[in-house]
Amino acid sequence: MPRVNTYNTEGKKIGTAMLPPEIFDVKINTDLVHQAVVAQLANSRQVIAHTKGRSEVRGGGRKPWRQKGTGRARHGSIRSPIWRGGGVTFGPTKERVFKKKINKKMKRKALFMVLTSKIKDDELILLDKLELKEAKTKPMAKMIENILKKKQKSVLVVISQKDENIARANKNIPYTKTLRADSLNVLDLLSFKYLLMPKEAVKVIEKTYGTI
Repeated sequence: MPRVNTYNTEGKKIGTAMLPPEIFDVKINTDLVHQAVVAQLANSRQVIAHTKGRSEVRGGGRKPWRQKGTGRARHGSIRSPIWRGGGVTFGPTKERVFKKKINKKMKRKALFMVLTSKIKDDELILLDKLELKEAKTKPMAKMIENILKKKQKSVLVVISQKDENIARANKNIPYTKTLRADSLNVLDLLSFKYLLMPKEAVKVIEKTYGTI
């Protein structure tokens, strides 16, 4: 069962805490983690680029000139792809599908693997409590500075429940992001160096995601 140190908001060690091994001490499979990241990126991708085919371009209802006798090449519509202003033959369309399917158990297992890696790399910082009296950036930045000992690293702040003071105070601090414990995902965990959360968030993670 993994044991981690707990700190107060001033960055002082005040004790230790035991974490559930079925979440924070699992065997790591990098291929599965990679698959979960690729699936999340693909499923969040928006299909924006779109070109119109000849059936979508406006106009071209009548034949530009008669079939024979003009000396010019025969044409049936000015919206043909070989005409300027006509449709595009092989351009990108909105019908493209980038979504990738990944099973719920696989995604959850990959999440536990990343949380385990945070423990093994000493990148999980557990606080006894995380709260602010008002939504001010300065005290939040001071708290992070005290905990990280002035290390210029990115931090993912995980809160156990909705807290507008923490979210708003953390919004203007560079290289940080606030996320609720019931909304954890592999991509955000890997995008930030340190994971900062209170002890209550561990219970929320255990309740939300259960065990493998």
